[in-house]
Amino acid sequence: MTETGHTSPPPGKRMLSEQVYAHLRDAIMRGGHAPGDALRPQDLAKERGVSLAVVREALVRLVGEGYADRLPNRGFAVPAFSDRRWQEIAEARRTVEPVLLRMSVERGDVDWEARVRAAHHRLSRTPVYVPEEGEYYSEAWSEAHRLFHRALMEGCGNPVLLETFDRLWTASELARRWSTLRNPGRDGIEEHRRLEEAALARDADTAAEVLVRHLTLTAAGLTG
Repeated sequence: MTETGHTSPPPGKRMLSEQVYAHLRDAIMRGGHAPGDALRPQDLAKERGVSLAVVREALVRLVGEGYADRLPNRGFAVPAFSDRRWQEIAEARRTVEPVLLRMSVERGDVDWEARVRAAHHRLSRTPVYVPEEGEYYSEAWSEAHRLFHRALMEGCGNPVLLETFDRLWTASELARRWSTLRNPGRDGIEEHRRLEEAALARDADTAAEVLVRHLTLTAAGLTG
């Protein structure tokens, strides 16, 4: 029993729930459960050989992190392409991130410049796709991508604003993957090169403009 009087789940159940959560998150991220697909607890419990309680705990966590929806009287489902949240998240990012980038350009020191350059080098040298990980971009590229955008923002020197960036980044992960899949001809390499170039040239206006376009293209990939 915890200090608040609530009984904690047994360690075995927590471990099973963590495994089911990780499996479902990976399946959603990799397209094993497509946008809009129902996530039926009974079927998932049978498939994974676990109890309904374990599956529901995993699904509730996925809902909390934006990887699934809880539907009134209809159980759970993968979010749809058309879900309004993706455009709301994109609007939030277009509002917040250019401000952080401007602050970074104004405040960042030579160490910030070095981190941005190193993060961009890593991103440009990391394969976007690897055969064993399917049609979505690789986990290594995903992390290099996050670190590059994070490095651009870190020069702002404001940890509260950086926490906001982190939350918005996590919330937009599904949208980013789906948008990339639906826009195979997009030149992300050039977009990131221009971002690095403008930031390190201390051209705040151009950097913010390039970033807004970069974010807008991602959101546009989920419309129509």
